[in-house]
Amino acid sequence: MSDRPADAGRTRRSRSVRVRLLSIALLPTLVILPLFLGFTMARWNARFDALLISKVNGDLTIAHQYFRRLLDNTGLRIEALGESARFQDVADSGDAAALSAFLERQRVALGLDYLMVVGPDGRIVASAPAPAGRPETTGWPVVATALAGRAATAIDVFSAGQLGAIAPALAQRALIPLVPTADAAPTRRTVEPRGMMVHAASPVRLPGGSRGALVGGLLLNRNLMFIDTINNLVYRRASLPEGSQGTATLFLDDVRISTNVRLFKGRRALGTRVSSAVRTAVLDHGRTWLDSAFVVNNWYISGYEPIVDSFGRRVGMLYVGFLQTPFTRAKTETLFAVVFAFLVVAALSVPIFLRWARGIFEPLERVVGTIGRVERGDLGARTGPTGVGDEISRVAHHLDGLLDRLQQRDRELRNWNEELNRRVAERTGELERANRQLEATTKQLIVSEKLAAIGEITAGVAHEINNPIAVLQGNLEVVREIMGDRAEDAKTELRLIDDQIHRISQIVTKLLQFAKPEEYAGYVERHRVGEVISGCLPLVRHLLDRAGIRVRREDTATRLVLMNETELQQVLVNLIVNAIHAMPEGGWLDLTSRDEDLDDRRGVAITVRDTGIGMSAELLQKIFDPFFTTKGERGTGLGLSISQTLISRQGGSLTATSTPGQGTTFTIWLPEAA
Repeated sequence: MSDRPADAGRTRRSRSVRVRLLSIALLPTLVILPLFLGFTMARWNARFDALLISKVNGDLTIAHQYFRRLLDNTGLRIEALGESARFQDVADSGDAAALSAFLERQRVALGLDYLMVVGPDGRIVASAPAPAGRPETTGWPVVATALAGRAATAIDVFSAGQLGAIAPALAQRALIPLVPTADAAPTRRTVEPRGMMVHAASPVRLPGGSRGALVGGLLLNRNLMFIDTINNLVYRRASLPEGSQGTATLFLDDVRISTNVRLFKGRRALGTRVSSAVRTAVLDHGRTWLDSAFVVNNWYISGYEPIVDSFGRRVGMLYVGFLQTPFTRAKTETLFAVVFAFLVVAALSVPIFLRWARGIFEPLERVVGTIGRVERGDLGARTGPTGVGDEISRVAHHLDGLLDRLQQRDRELRNWNEELNRRVAERTGELERANRQLEATTKQLIVSEKLAAIGEITAGVAHEINNPIAVLQGNLEVVREIMGDRAEDAKTELRLIDDQIHRISQIVTKLLQFAKPEEYAGYVERHRVGEVISGCLPLVRHLLDRAGIRVRREDTATRLVLMNETELQQVLVNLIVNAIHAMPEGGWLDLTSRDEDLDDRRGVAITVRDTGIGMSAELLQKIFDPFFTTKGERGTGLGLSISQTLISRQGGSLTATSTPGQGTTFTIWLPEAA
């Protein structure tokens, strides 16, 4: 009887070991791993949704900028027409018919729906097209601002009567039948007769010296070219995954008046209405909506922002978005793939873990039994062969020699620990080097993406600026022709205008060259860099002499380089001019060329060194960034960025070193011409 409690304790201990081993074997796979996967998938899903919202926010920003540019361009064109000499000549003639005919030609040329001249009392002096009634001109803040002497542009909503008074065709074009739409707010209306108009006015001088206003408008109802341009700008080809599509819409109140959302194939969803939830958030509370929304017949990742008229009222919305279904399907497929992979891993690993656990606790139970028999006095008790041949088997076999070997094992363990520390240190060093390489690659990738985005934006901005430049140049020539001999009295002012137009043109050219350098590349030729440097010096000699800067030359390069001579001169002149600006009190400019190998490649190094004010390390990191400049209004911030692009395109490099107060050194390296 005395043996039973001991046997029971050993059984409980044995079972405890068995349970713990099974827990150790199964807990990571069946408990910890599912929890970790669940937490990871939840975090991934939240980040995925946040990225979608971030993308639609960026898309809405681009659409807003284009919409704002449409308003600004309309206002600038009307303002330029009102200030032109041709308009003033026709207006001064006092012939209303001639003025109306002139306005009709300009309306067609500017792509406007109507163009009229309004007197100080609101009376229409001339109009194109000829009005069908008496259009209302008073009461509009845009017209009042123009009559007060300032140009103004805004979004305004015209009633059907106001549109019909201007031209019956406008009222007909603005009329949009309402289409019953799911989730929209209840309404008894069946049509939307009003029109959303880009409303612009500019002050003009009428015969007799009285002040009037040149008023024009562009109707946005059914203006599909406008909305398709936004959609093509925001959602270019391959900007969305396969199966998704981008859409853009202009709303008057909550009605789609211009959209590329399809009601069904071949028919746009004009006349459909926004959901009541979006209407409440955007039109009633003035918030920007960035979330999922039901659009006509499907769910979209959507961005809505309110449109405010000249009276400060919220009269419509601008929307962009893309189909949500492909992203939802991708998330679902990913979730099922993870769950399926987990089930497969569990099905394959759990039996193996159980077998391994059994191979551990069975020999342990025999060892425990042997120790128990020894404690009871059976000194001849042995565990015997376990049939496994693992560590537990060796413990059972060498139990009686454990104490003798303990010290030896301790020394071995210490050696193993040192070896492990050494290997860990080596691996840690390798990981740190790999991490530094990864960080450098990531920075390069970020810079490349930023340059690509800036390139797209600057190309668009540069092309848009060319139109006002052409108008300014043309009108300036007209002014000279009209003034005749009197132009000599304003020679200085006209020359200043010419200079500023030329400066704008140069900035536009640099923007285009930065955005699309491949289109501005010239023919490449073999050159001796010393000859190219000599050709650059006459171009900047007057700047060097005026600043009191002396030049030192050292040309030892014998190798030829392959590059367009004009582009290489552009880079060198830009670096020399920067060096001149860095030495306002004069100094030395060192120009050297030498044969130099870089990364086992033969090439030529050109050095431009000044003794000027130098730059800090923080400033030196930014000098090649586009649009970064320390020259204020005198600089565009594109010189060094374009120079680096030109050199990199030829397989070379442009680097800089500087010390504050001691000067700056720019080094160009170009590969030798084959």
